[in-house]
Amino acid sequence: MDQAEQLRLLVTKQQEQKKKERKTSRVITVTSGKGGVGKSTLTVNLAIHLSRLGKKVIILDADFGLANIEVMLGIRPEYNLADLMFRGKELKDIIIQGPEGIGFISGGSGIQELSRLTREQVVYLVQKLYELDELADIILVDTGAGISDSVLEFVSASNEVLLVATPEPTSITDAYALLKTLNRRNGFSKDDTIIRMVANRIKTKEEGDALYEKLSLVVEKFLSLKLELVGAIPDDINCGKAIMQQQPITLAEPRSASVKAIQSIAEKLVSSTSETDKKGIAGLFSRWMKSLYKKKKPQQDQESDNQKK
Repeated sequence: MDQAEQLRLLVTKQQEQKKKERKTSRVITVTSGKGGVGKSTLTVNLAIHLSRLGKKVIILDADFGLANIEVMLGIRPEYNLADLMFRGKELKDIIIQGPEGIGFISGGSGIQELSRLTREQVVYLVQKLYELDELADIILVDTGAGISDSVLEFVSASNEVLLVATPEPTSITDAYALLKTLNRRNGFSKDDTIIRMVANRIKTKEEGDALYEKLSLVVEKFLSLKLELVGAIPDDINCGKAIMQQQPITLAEPRSASVKAIQSIAEKLVSSTSETDKKGIAGLFSRWMKSLYKKKKPQQDQESDNQKK
């Protein structure tokens, strides 16, 4: 082995060691089969409770069509993810401080523009997101609702998914449709993904249990997916009032039953040990971009063939 080869091996070992030592955050993607089920409300209030449990929490609003998180927090970010990618802003510039020490990043148009990034831009973004892994213990990704490509890309790339559903028949069928479409998607690994369900807006504990049993039964039978119930949140008129006040219900009505339920969910998540490897937010975006390039390559090949003809 010559000196150059020894040097290459040394550099490789150092890179591998650095990778092992790099801190990665726990990423939990919050999603739902349809809008209006309380997904963003859960995300904001869950973040506050996780922060109270000693975790450094950052919310990434990945719903580029709406600005629910911004409205609930009563803030208007000056910069978003697109400014990090295209306008020379640093990570510290786009993280907004929310209540109780939680951080917030607006996806803005940046989420939509991810599919048009060059490989160099992807590398740059992932390097920046490694910095985000260093800043947070837990990153909550609030996706859009439904089964659009942007939602499914995030969910399929996630190791931990929090699925929000209500007893409404449309919510149940749409939640099943989301999981069914996800299960068919290239790049999704049921063995490497923990899917937990939150039964929201229930009238009784029994209604929450019934909702979980109904959905988990068909999911396990027809999709061979395991669904875990992490908590049930009672229907609470105070939630709507808090949203109108642009204040999380945890702060507006701290003694309400729904707040206690969300606190219980936070405690369960903190005490639960993930059965999958934590790859952090940079790992999530890396897997997402790989799946995008796999989809784009056949299209590029087809365009090339058409040009040749």
